[in-house]
Amino acid sequence: MSRVFAFALLLLCSLPAMAQTSDEAAIRKMLSAQVSAWNSGNVEGYMKGYWESDSLLFIGSKGPTWGYAGTLARYKKAYPDKEHTGTLTSTVLSLKRLSPDYYFAVGKWALSRQAGDVSGSWTLLIRKIKGQWVIVCDHSS
Repeated sequence: MSRVFAFALLLLCSLPAMAQTSDEAAIRKMLSAQVSAWNSGNVEGYMKGYWESDSLLFIGSKGPTWGYAGTLARYKKAYPDKEHTGTLTSTVLSLKRLSPDYYFAVGKWALSRQAGDVSGSWTLLIRKIKGQWVIVCDHSS
C-alpha cells in the first residue's frame, strides 16, 4: 500500500511542474518569434512580444524608456535599416517562475551586422496578461 501512496504523491507533486512547463514553452515561443521577426527586418513584429502599454519599461545603455510607443521609436531610431538590425541570436540562460502570472528571465543577445557586431545581456520581467505572455520590463545592455 505504501508504494501506491508514494506513486500518488509523486503524481500530485508533478502537476505544478507540468503547468509551469507549458508556461515556459509559451514564453520561449514568444521570445523565439521575436528573434524571427527581428531577423526578417520586422521591428513591429519584434515588438509583439512587449506589453502594449504606457507602463512598459525598457532600460538600455541610454537609460529608461517608458511606454510601448517610446520603446518602438527607440528601436527604430537605433536600428534604422538591415545594416544595423543584422542577424539576432538570443539565448535564455535562466527562466524562473515568480508567481502564476510572472516570470523572470536572464539571457544574452548578439547582433551580427554590417554596422559592427554587438552583444550583451538582458533581464526580462514577463507577465501573463489576457492569456498572453508579454515583456513588461526589459533591461538590455
